[in-house]
Amino acid sequence: MKILFLANRVPYPPYRGDKLKIYNLAKRLKANHEIHLLTFAQTKEDLTYKAELEKIFSVVNLVYLPKWKSAIKCLSGAISTTPFQVLYFQSSRLRHELDEMLELHRYDAVHVQHLRMSPYMANYKEVPRILDLPDAFSLYWERRRMVNKGVFATIFEKIEQKRVLASEAVLKEYNLSLVCSNEDLDYLEIMHHSGNLRLLPNGVDRVTFAPRNHDYSHNETILFTGNMDYAPNVDAVIHFAENIFPIVRAQFPKAKFVIAGQRPVKKVLALANENVIVTGFINNLADAYDSASVLVAPLRFGAGTQNKVLEAMSMGIPVVCTQIGFNGLGTKSGEAAIMQREPEAFANSVIDVLASEDLRRKLGTGGIKLIKERFDWDIIADTLEGYFKECSTRRFS
Repeated sequence: MKILFLANRVPYPPYRGDKLKIYNLAKRLKANHEIHLLTFAQTKEDLTYKAELEKIFSVVNLVYLPKWKSAIKCLSGAISTTPFQVLYFQSSRLRHELDEMLELHRYDAVHVQHLRMSPYMANYKEVPRILDLPDAFSLYWERRRMVNKGVFATIFEKIEQKRVLASEAVLKEYNLSLVCSNEDLDYLEIMHHSGNLRLLPNGVDRVTFAPRNHDYSHNETILFTGNMDYAPNVDAVIHFAENIFPIVRAQFPKAKFVIAGQRPVKKVLALANENVIVTGFINNLADAYDSASVLVAPLRFGAGTQNKVLEAMSMGIPVVCTQIGFNGLGTKSGEAAIMQREPEAFANSVIDVLASEDLRRKLGTGGIKLIKERFDWDIIADTLEGYFKECSTRRFS
């Protein structure tokens, strides 16, 4: 098959969720299919990755859209009904490049990444198309506005949530629409009454995040990983440091909370002290996971599954997370990870993990088994290949 990936960001280096998914899926599909890429380059550095991308994609088309131009487009948001998330990625240049690629190549399927890119292919009904929504974006915004903030932030998030929910109706225009967890799929089916939704989980590179001979005796290291300019992650580490970690330290005064991730904002950097370590960019996340006694994901808003949770489980690292990191796993709390919603209960579960080598080992081995069975990128790429084949046989009248 000849497949076009229409992505909202350059999928290299594969350090964040949207880049990670496209990179790993295309890397596996290229063995049996001709894969093309059309995406935005938001920085001059993005343009330098074309040679790396050409190792995977037969055709690479990068449209330069600097962030300042996107910001200007968003100024129209006050008088628009289009979500800021979609306005940010509007480009007449990309639309022109897309038209030319569709005219030049007869694609068996087009993979459109994220709601942000959905308008570009919504009306090409003669072309088999899949809309890949990493999560239910409206659910993300609904949860985000439930976290206490200032008045202006609350108003903005309420408006954006309504716009996103309305824009998600575009999923009905696609042959198939994908989400990464059953929770998101159920939510979108209720909100949009669409019969074209399918499940495509996030995955793990089980070579990069392979289990090591993990020593379940430990050094009382509590780890959080992620891009530290991403709002759910920023809120999560502040919430943990202020509301959960003090309870843990009352039982384990030598415990360290390590925040590992690129681009930490000032509010995250301000958390650093003798017991809270902010590392910034980590070149080898597998080493960071391997040094941890427990991975925590105390997210209070978001949707879908969390790469940090999947990667830690793949390596056999015990995980304690909220429902936002847990609901997409398809397991019971205590089998492969522990789920807690409230700060005190979350802290007590972290304490239980730190106190019991047997519990750490049970969660670690359970996590490895679950990832191997359900979240290996090879399995997920095969699933997507099946969706492409299904999509290519369907047409709208």
